[in-house]
Amino acid sequence: MLTGGRVDVRGRYSFETEAISGTMSDFHKARDRKTGQIVGLKILDREKTAAFEARFKGLKKPSEGEILKSLAHPNIVRVMEYGKTFEGEPYLLMEFIEGKPLNFLIKERSEALNGRRVKVIRQAAEAVRAVHLAGYIHRDICPRNFMASPDLSTVKLIDFGLTVPATPMFMQPGNRTGTPNYMAPELVRRMTTDARLDVFAFGVSAYELCTFELPWERGNTGQVAMTHGTRPPTDIRKYRPNINPTMAKAIMRCVEQELPQRCPSMDDFLQAIRGVEKEEA
Repeated sequence: MLTGGRVDVRGRYSFETEAISGTMSDFHKARDRKTGQIVGLKILDREKTAAFEARFKGLKKPSEGEILKSLAHPNIVRVMEYGKTFEGEPYLLMEFIEGKPLNFLIKERSEALNGRRVKVIRQAAEAVRAVHLAGYIHRDICPRNFMASPDLSTVKLIDFGLTVPATPMFMQPGNRTGTPNYMAPELVRRMTTDARLDVFAFGVSAYELCTFELPWERGNTGQVAMTHGTRPPTDIRKYRPNINPTMAKAIMRCVEQELPQRCPSMDDFLQAIRGVEKEEA
């Protein structure tokens, strides 16, 4: 629900852990002082949020809270409330998900992924598909933005701060936002975009989940990271020779640099891996 007026979230909730700082917000594990309920509380930076929203002046871009409220899917985080704090900061109150983001599992080269990758990748794909079916482009698909439960049985897409409607005015050239290592070449080149930029970013994420590597040299700065569109991706079988060939083909099709060759939709990807049950041949 959208709250009326401003809310004293710092008085209403106690913060259980130190904030996890993102590019435009801080995220807290919080406890309702009255009910004891544990929730996720995202507080956005006013200035950074305003600067981002200014890119879409006159376009009536929905807020992150409005977007999340319109999405009801088992693989997308559930938002209960959104509004502004007493200090005027946009905030979102959402379910708290126990577990780790997928980038932590990749960084740890976690053995917990063994035998579970197909399920993790399929659930992540279902989440992105749901975003597209609802008429949005996520624009920041990457392992950091998927939370996995401790037993890896459930994966949820969690951050919609850069999400925009999939309409022509929001797909014009020039809006280059996202995480550099996962950006599609057309986004890097400031060309017209569509939902296939999410397909590309999803493909890079799935590739990394399977191999703990990126299809290109990993960049530590935006400029280095965004050169991946200038050379072909490394075949996923170089890093994981025994990968299920159907999964390998589907992932490599997602990371095609040229749009005519790229997997056209998350529906197509899910259809391609429909019969895949094991991650290795």
